Amino acid sequence: MDLQDVLSQTRDAITVRRVFADPVQVDGVTVITAAAVGGGGGGGGGHAEDQEGQGAGFGVGARPAGAYVISGGTVSWRPAVDVNRLVGVAGLVLVTLFLTRARVARPRVSVRRSRRG
Repeated sequence: MDLQDVLSQTRDAITVRRVFADPVQVDGVTVITAAAVGGGGGGGGGHAEDQEGQGAGFGVGARPAGAYVISGGTVSWRPAVDVNRLVGVAGLVLVTLFLTRARVARPRVSVRRSRRG
């Protein structure tokens, strides 16, 4: 696979169809889901003596962002809630709180002991 093939596949992979899904209509309500899509790629080539080579690659990632809900002539945005990310961030905040709290409490104890002694 050469670099031009990879670039062509990248253009096909990162399209607006990856961001917005086809509208779904139920009971007069239209829902259009949306995703946050990102990607990247790279390639290169080289030669040494009588050898030559090249390579390329790319990756695409997506996560739900939310949905547009169209009902009665009004449009509203309903964000998607990523529970895994929410729990991960909450856990990180708690660990940081416990670690900083322990470090702040230690100097206070040593200062009190030195004043008494």
